[in-house]
Amino acid sequence: MRGDGLGWTRGRKVGAAVVLSLTLGLSPVAAQEAPAPFAQAVAVALGGDQVLSSYYAARDHRTLWTGPQDAARRAALFSALDGAAAHGLPIARYDAAALRAAFAAAVTEGDRGRLEVRMTRAFLTYASDVATGVLDPEKADPGIHRTVTRLDPLALLAVVEAGDAQKLLRELPPDAPEYARLMKEKLQIESQIAKGGWGEALPLAPLQPGAEGANVVRLRDRLVAMGYLRHSVTAVYDREVQAAVQRFQIDHGLTADGEADVETLAEINVTPEERVKSIVVAMERLRWMHDVERGARHIWVNLPDFTAKIVDHGKVTFQTRSVIGKNVPDQRSPEFSDEMDHMVINPSWGVPRSIIVKEYLPLLQRNPNAVSHLQVIDRNGRVVPRGAVNFASYSARSFPFGLRQPPSDGNALGKVKFMFPNPYNIYLHDTPAKDLFDHEVRAYSHGCIRLGDPFDFAYALLAAQSDDPKGLFHAHLDSDRETVVRFEEKLPVHLVYFTAWPTAKGEMTYRRDIYGRDARIFEALTEAGVALVDVQG
Repeated sequence: MRGDGLGWTRGRKVGAAVVLSLTLGLSPVAAQEAPAPFAQAVAVALGGDQVLSSYYAARDHRTLWTGPQDAARRAALFSALDGAAAHGLPIARYDAAALRAAFAAAVTEGDRGRLEVRMTRAFLTYASDVATGVLDPEKADPGIHRTVTRLDPLALLAVVEAGDAQKLLRELPPDAPEYARLMKEKLQIESQIAKGGWGEALPLAPLQPGAEGANVVRLRDRLVAMGYLRHSVTAVYDREVQAAVQRFQIDHGLTADGEADVETLAEINVTPEERVKSIVVAMERLRWMHDVERGARHIWVNLPDFTAKIVDHGKVTFQTRSVIGKNVPDQRSPEFSDEMDHMVINPSWGVPRSIIVKEYLPLLQRNPNAVSHLQVIDRNGRVVPRGAVNFASYSARSFPFGLRQPPSDGNALGKVKFMFPNPYNIYLHDTPAKDLFDHEVRAYSHGCIRLGDPFDFAYALLAAQSDDPKGLFHAHLDSDRETVVRFEEKLPVHLVYFTAWPTAKGEMTYRRDIYGRDARIFEALTEAGVALVDVQG
């Protein structure tokens, strides 16, 4: 969404339809000129707010919320504010109860003028929060690189003044289908919490099929409460319990063997309150992406899911395992969106400066022949003989050379890399370290995304522009030369971080907060006033 002068246009695709397009050139609501005490109270309450002061002055301080003719839009706003908790928003920011009390207590025109301003500010704050998020993402975590386009307050007021406030407020939240599913799941879990939650936590003592006893009963009851098992009186870890555990493991990114090992039990023991936190954070993340076009065909890399997917018109048409950055401050994979425009077959690896000075320069200072698979190159990309360099005479700051690994079977990038040029030097690539893809938690890289099936990924991408994508790829691969293959159409790439996410069929999945980002975001949301719903009343 973008502001354009005094107007705005918000496009939401329903087919090809655009559901909102308003400017301030619309006719104001007909009303008599406001009484002087009301106008004076509005002006004083607005203080130094030049935007809203100009808005009310331009319309002769006519009411938007507090007049008899404003009943419909006022009711629409209160209805929206009453539902703010369902969105995981900081309801105290808007305080619908206090606004209602102020209406009941208002006696003078001055009271009404001050209330008018409070209503406008509550509306604008709510609208911004529910549409574009409560937090600034980069302040919430430095690894999140998303610039959020905030709504134009004058344009919002113009829509309310001239149009259907109820319709506007209904359409402000993200229209991504996942958002509605997350909200539904939040309400369902809160309802379960009100009934007592998911039951007693289990001891972290592994259970296997065939086991019997009290811990199996605890496991059974918890799986029943979470919806993975129908009601049963069995005290045996039978086939039905095993199948339920396996379904749970699939939904939570665990090895789906049907055995309740320590990792599985730890995830089963996660409280419903913690799952609600994950959902609230996921909804906030979707609000940050309100104006990000995913693309009819796009690449979706969910970092804590350790997968990279190609999505066509909402359907996953290709999926592969991924390895993401290590969980250390300067190697965590960032979150951002960009466009992939080419792949490089038989790539050379230009070692990042940070790796050179932190890892390789100390080795070269001790032994000039260390890391012999890497070439020393000058600023012009020319290979420099190692004998011509006194590595010990340089510091990390003054070292003037680069390091490069030419194309080879052991190249750190493998045989292909997929490029979407960005300021963070992040890309997708092959790797010779294939054993890492067998691990359940796959955070081992310096930040780039390694793919488990890079050749198949390349075929899927090239199929959009070649009748023989495999033949085209291998013709370049077999040449052993570094080759750039450009895509006829750029492909959106989204590196995201969702620990709660619904599948295309609407089933909920959860992942571990591998980088602790969700915990930091929820802490920031709490500081902003977001609170878990008091389902106990």
